[in-house]
Amino acid sequence: MAVLTGGMAKDAALADSPSRATAYAWVVFALTFGLLLSDYMSRQVLNSVFPLLKADWGLSDAELGSLSGVVALTVGILTLPLSLAAARFGQVRSLIAMALCWSAATIGCALATGYGEMMIARLCVGVGEAAYGSVGIALILGIFPRHMRSTLTGAFMAGGAFGSVLGMAIGGVVAVHMGWRWSFGVMGLFGAALAFGFFLTVTERRLAKAGGKTAAATPDATARMDVRTAVTSLFSSVSVVCAYAGSGFQLFIMAAVIAWMPSYLNRYYALPADKAASLGALFVLIGALGMIGCGIATDRFSRTVPARKWLFAVAYALLSCILLTAAFALGPGTAQLVLIGAAMLTVAGTAGPAGAMVANLTPPAVHAAAFATLTLANNIFGLAPGPYLTGLLADRIGLDGALQWAPAVSIAAACCFLIGRRRYARDLGRLGTPA
Repeated sequence: MAVLTGGMAKDAALADSPSRATAYAWVVFALTFGLLLSDYMSRQVLNSVFPLLKADWGLSDAELGSLSGVVALTVGILTLPLSLAAARFGQVRSLIAMALCWSAATIGCALATGYGEMMIARLCVGVGEAAYGSVGIALILGIFPRHMRSTLTGAFMAGGAFGSVLGMAIGGVVAVHMGWRWSFGVMGLFGAALAFGFFLTVTERRLAKAGGKTAAATPDATARMDVRTAVTSLFSSVSVVCAYAGSGFQLFIMAAVIAWMPSYLNRYYALPADKAASLGALFVLIGALGMIGCGIATDRFSRTVPARKWLFAVAYALLSCILLTAAFALGPGTAQLVLIGAAMLTVAGTAGPAGAMVANLTPPAVHAAAFATLTLANNIFGLAPGPYLTGLLADRIGLDGALQWAPAVSIAAACCFLIGRRRYARDLGRLGTPA
């Protein structure tokens, strides 16, 4: 999700920034935000058509889960190298190339005739999306005043969740009325149209006039650092490794629920694909609001005792585990839906505390690489395996049973955060940085 990469650029942008936001800066923000929506719409539209793909191609739940997870896996592996490549070749050209890549790949999904072709197309979607979050927010922060950076980053982070909601809801409706292939086609054409608009509107020269010359043209500081020094700094303490791992494990649950909720509602509530996708999208929206709310609550109650962020992360992980396990043990009904909604308020609540701890535990010079490493952990430990392993388990014990057991991964996340808290003060002292 954007929350996983959005913070990468805060420290990459240099001190130069305009004193006020220009009209052109807001146009660039709107286009960049629109492409972020397209990014996540193209990624999550697949989940809304799971029931139709399963019926048409006779796919197993494990195969469906792998089609969802391969995008996150590709994003995790390629985020850092493609972010560095964008710093070298120019952010504007890189963003246009990324958008055209995922849009063309999404149209390729519409043309796929079987599982193998769909897998290749989905992998290409991941290639296109891998570095968009980090490069996009870097470009935006460079053309707005410094005092607006937190607001802009928060808005950009939320865009991923809203894109997921739109992708699932619109994809389900289009699939029912026009067929599942058109669900992919509409998303791909929307992204291509936005990329063309971006190409016509955004140039390096115009960005320079708006105050974005350094952000658009200056390579990331990490790219100039000694590789050994950078890697050592990224894994310099037990607590920062725990923050990486805990964040990734917890997002396993979020990914599993997002991917499989429309199918669960279709199978166990007998909802048609469009209604199942729309209700599933509502749970994603609740998760996005919970992510923001948990972040605000964590900051508010940890202001005087910063180390308390670790305990909030533990609480969010365990609470989501308890609520989701209880919900899927109940069986279909109003009580189950209420419990799932309550759980979604906390299931991604660890994202804020984990990001803050990573920033505190790494030197400013490697913050961009540190957040790319966090993105890697989130995808490798959570977003990629969550849908696949849940689908694999569903083939053996049913989707309801798989979703009942999946939240147990939150226990591993909570353990990581507890270990990190115990070492936090010592590791901060070694780094000589404030909490």
